[in-house]
Amino acid sequence: MSRRKDQERFRRLKEANPGYAGFRGVDTVTAKEAPSLESVECSVCGRRRNVPADSLPEDRNDYVCLRCQEAQSPESAGAAV
Repeated sequence: MSRRKDQERFRRLKEANPGYAGFRGVDTVTAKEAPSLESVECSVCGRRRNVPADSLPEDRNDYVCLRCQEAQSPESAGAAV
């Protein structure tokens, strides 16, 4: 069907039934927007990482990337194996 015919069909169904929510219904899942990323330098390895802004520490100089966090705690990595 063409877009115009779809729109006409929707209008007809909406006029006949005011509660008609459309083909996909009321509970349609919309795409969530991705969190804003900020570029931060790791205090251990010095690499720049893109990190969600809401998970950054207050002092950006204290940021440690996940790779360095895992390297610093080898006992927890051995327990997972």
